[in-house]
Amino acid sequence: MILINLLPHREAARKRRRETFFVALALSAVAGVLVAGGIFVWYAAQISDQQNRNGILTSEIKRLEGQIKDIANLQAEIAALRARQQAVEDLQADRNMPVHLLNELVKQLPDGVYVLSLRQENQTVTIQGVAQSNERVSELLRNLGNRSPWLSRPELVEITAGNVALSPRDVRRVANFTMRVKLLRASEAQQAASAASGALAPAAGASAPART
Repeated sequence: MILINLLPHREAARKRRRETFFVALALSAVAGVLVAGGIFVWYAAQISDQQNRNGILTSEIKRLEGQIKDIANLQAEIAALRARQQAVEDLQADRNMPVHLLNELVKQLPDGVYVLSLRQENQTVTIQGVAQSNERVSELLRNLGNRSPWLSRPELVEITAGNVALSPRDVRRVANFTMRVKLLRASEAQQAASAASGALAPAAGASAPART
């Protein structure tokens, strides 16, 4: 017996394919929405975590800035205390400066040089005197600049020729001079002595003969 299907099977097949397509399309849309939602939630969580970390970093930065300000204030206070301590030490040391000045002048004055007056302003000392010759004045400058631990940077301000009458018949030519020199404090004298000893040590080592 032969069976003949007279139903529109092609229409039914197309309908089933359309239904399948729409179902697949709906499932794809749902899957896309789920994936997009998951990605959104993940990024939102990451952003929230980063914002939390940023908040922690901001609070730590503010705390550190406060500590830095405290440290800066402490350093300023320490510097002020050291400055006051140095000022007190300088005042105590300055009381002995006239003694060092007179002592050094006695040591460094060459023969034939006489001091007429001394005037001190802060650490600058102005010396006025008389010398038998210009060479004596030059010798005094060298002594004050090279041989004195308490005096430095001597400067000749003026030198003029003059006459001194030792007796009615004995008139001699002299050199009237004015010079300035810096009187060092105790701390400055110690620094200068340390620098001089440090400079002499390598020179002594270099000049020492090699032993074989």
